Amino acid sequence: MAKKERIRPISICLMRRGEEILVHEAYDSVKERGFARPLGGGIDFGETSEAAAIREIKEELGVDITGVTLLGIVENIFVLEGEPGHEMVFVYDGQFVDESLYQREHLEAVEGKRQFKAVWRSPQALRDGPCHLVPEEIWQFL
Repeated sequence: MAKKERIRPISICLMRRGEEILVHEAYDSVKERGFARPLGGGIDFGETSEAAAIREIKEELGVDITGVTLLGIVENIFVLEGEPGHEMVFVYDGQFVDESLYQREHLEAVEGKRQFKAVWRSPQALRDGPCHLVPEEIWQFL
């Protein structure tokens, strides 16, 4: 049975260090191209998009954020690993409660059983580097 097609609502948070933003970098083996996405994830039924942004950062990094402000909403229609996807992306701005986190070059993160590093990247690195920013529509908020 084929995967049910649906639009997935997600919240992401632009954690900023000067001009840099905190992203998770990954690789699409079908496209043979890297990509970088700000941290965040799915909105649970009955949960606001703001609460989801706060919860996702807490789950992934184990830290609290404050000053969470909605910047806008973008629609993201994409193909990842050869599979189509469609998301409504609530884009938030936020700051770490623990300001010492801005001094780190990367932060250890976890999503379910998968561990990864969240890294700070400049707009220049996200344009010219091996990992491009997704969804592209969030450039308007940087």
